[in-house]
Amino acid sequence: MMWRHWLTVVLGAVFEVSWVVGFKHATTLWAWLITGVAVYLSFYFLIRASRSIPAGTAYAVFVGLGTLGTTSVGMFVFGEPISWLKIALILLLLAGIGGLQWTTTKEAN
Repeated sequence: MMWRHWLTVVLGAVFEVSWVVGFKHATTLWAWLITGVAVYLSFYFLIRASRSIPAGTAYAVFVGLGTLGTTSVGMFVFGEPISWLKIALILLLLAGIGGLQWTTTKEAN
């Protein structure tokens, strides 16, 4: 059930996006605490996934999804500029992430 391990990477990336946004926008103690928890959980899930997925592949997908999520949140939530070039590069990033997942053949332990 390799998909469960990939789901763990995705979950880690969701928390990565959360702490990146938190670092930029946190202004209260509670917001900083939530950001700290998000940092911990993002790396917890990455480390957990890397027990079954090659670490380099898991990390590349984790960072790629984090970049995709952070860029998307910036554009669609915080009003950062959107361009066709940015969209094309995001699609290229998605192709790379999908390719890494597709070519990973190590079976789960």
